[in-house]
Amino acid sequence: MFEARHRTISHSGVSLHSQPSMNSLLRIRRWPFPSALTSASRRRLSSSTVTCRTEDGSPVESPSFVHPWAVVHPNALIGEGVSIGPFCTVGSTAKLGNGCQLHPGSHVFGDTVIGERCVLMAGAVVGEDLPGRTVLGANNTVGHHSVIGVKCQDLKYKSGEECFLEIGDNNEIREHTSIHRSSKSDNQTVIGHNNLIMGSCHIAHDCNIGNHNIFANNTLLAGHVVVGVSQDVPKYTMVAGERAELRGLNLEGLRRRGFSVTEIKSLKAAYRKLFMPVAANAMGFEERLAILDQDEELSKVPAVHSMVQSLRDSFLENRRGICKFRQWSGS
Repeated sequence: MFEARHRTISHSGVSLHSQPSMNSLLRIRRWPFPSALTSASRRRLSSSTVTCRTEDGSPVESPSFVHPWAVVHPNALIGEGVSIGPFCTVGSTAKLGNGCQLHPGSHVFGDTVIGERCVLMAGAVVGEDLPGRTVLGANNTVGHHSVIGVKCQDLKYKSGEECFLEIGDNNEIREHTSIHRSSKSDNQTVIGHNNLIMGSCHIAHDCNIGNHNIFANNTLLAGHVVVGVSQDVPKYTMVAGERAELRGLNLEGLRRRGFSVTEIKSLKAAYRKLFMPVAANAMGFEERLAILDQDEELSKVPAVHSMVQSLRDSFLENRRGICKFRQWSGS
């Protein structure tokens, strides 16, 4: 590989001998920046504080780290313990809460508020220089190359009109996901709390997403979609469909939560009595609920008692009842 051991190679003004010495290999990998820039970079890298501005515009020293190759506007509001990596951009009206982490090549634009302890992975973009605002709560993760809080793709959107996006707390937004702002100033795109949005999902303008949802990879929501339930879901059960319908016990969830085989068996029996009566002249739901409540064996199981109580609570005054379920008859 190195037969011409004494040959001189000239590249970018640097002469190197082809002899595979450690010094030559190190010189090949050296970044060719001017010495003045290198010195300045070293001084900034060694600093543990940056000058930021408070809400009233007053400068303040913050124990945060900003890489010298990041571009942070002096008017940006940076909390304590923030880490901003190389090649990041933080705009003039951006606000980063305490403990936020911006990985290399992530960007925050426009009137954007990011809550405490949020993480932007490499290539993530949050916000855009548009009228309106993008707000993220605390403890959110925005995945690699995701684009959050940008202009919608609705042709009815009028340039210059305010548009909004609000995201709650504890959401995990995975790679290559896009979430757009609203299409009109009197509406907003809303994401609740504790959602998992897997890779390459799209949530369009004016959508309203509730809490504790899981969106599988490549899930696509058009504009104005509402994800949630209009009535209560019975405890320990699953629902599916447009206008959610009961689909059975969440057996896998029960196992993961440590429910015993006996408890799950009892819940199955209670579910069948309530929602799958086999008699052709089956009684009404309230009557079946009362009979189950008096069952000597099942009523003693805490999990069954908890499920029955949750059903009764759903029918209290000013409550919305439970979701639809199929009326079973026959064997």
